[in-house]
Amino acid sequence: MSIYTKKAIMDSFVKMLSQKSFDKITIKDIIEDCGLNRSTFYANYVDLYDLADKVRVHLESEVNHLYETERTQKFNSNDYLRLFRHIQENQLFYRTYFKLGYDNQYEIQFYDTEQAKQDFNNQYIDYHMEFFKSGLTAIIKRWLAGGCRETPEEMDHIVRSEYQGRGR
Repeated sequence: MSIYTKKAIMDSFVKMLSQKSFDKITIKDIIEDCGLNRSTFYANYVDLYDLADKVRVHLESEVNHLYETERTQKFNSNDYLRLFRHIQENQLFYRTYFKLGYDNQYEIQFYDTEQAKQDFNNQYIDYHMEFFKSGLTAIIKRWLAGGCRETPEEMDHIVRSEYQGRGR
């Protein structure tokens, strides 16, 4: 299957998911929207759940790519602005990601564990990471629900002011 065909199927699925619930979407709906045949869909996807998982993998891969340098060079830039810009440019994909319930499955790629160990005397780091992840997810969801009215710069400021309010 060509990259164009995969993108067409994913885009159609994401568009439909923005209009109705997952259980109301059919493969027939998707292939009709794309102008493809059923065998083209099944050549690369087992079913709608497989397609949904591929959408998840695609988005997580893009986010991981945003922070590739930090991961390979093992440093944390604390660059949330990059993430907020990506979210603003890909709102529909992020809404889909959250609508499919994947928000509790991702790994935090840009949490500064070493800084947290210093800030919290190396205690309860797993709890701090979970708190940060849940808070960041809630902020992103709220921003998306509001149509991303605030700029990525404003969102970066919000996250930094909340996170830095821990009394250093």
